[in-house]
Amino acid sequence: MSYADANSGGSSALPLLVVVAFAAFVYFLMIRPQQKRRREVENMQSAMGLGDEVVTVGGLYGTVVEVTDDTVLLEIAPGVTAKYARAAIAKVNKKAAVEEDAADEESDGSDSSKTDGD
Repeated sequence: MSYADANSGGSSALPLLVVVAFAAFVYFLMIRPQQKRRREVENMQSAMGLGDEVVTVGGLYGTVVEVTDDTVLLEIAPGVTAKYARAAIAKVNKKAAVEEDAADEESDGSDSSKTDGD
C-alpha cells in the first residue's frame, strides 16, 4: 500500500467547512447589514407625512405637500412644487412639522404673556 492510497481513502470535511465558514462570513458582514439598511430606508419612506422636510438622493431639499403610493409632491420653493418617486427620498426630517407646531404654540403663548406683562 502506497502513501497516496492511504491518504485518498479517507475524505476530509475541512474544505467543505472552509466554504461554509466563508459563506457565513460574507452573509454576516455584507448581506445582512445591507438588508437591514434597506429595511430602515423603506420604513422611513413609508412613515413620511405631510409637512416633513426631506432630502432627495440628488441633494434637493423640500417639504412634503402630497404623498401617494409611488410618488411624493415636494415644495422646493414657495409656490414651486416637483413630483418625485418615493424611492428618491434619501432622508426625512420630521422635526420640521414638530418645530412649526411648537412655533405656533410659542407665538400664541408669547402673545398672551405680552398682554399680561404690559
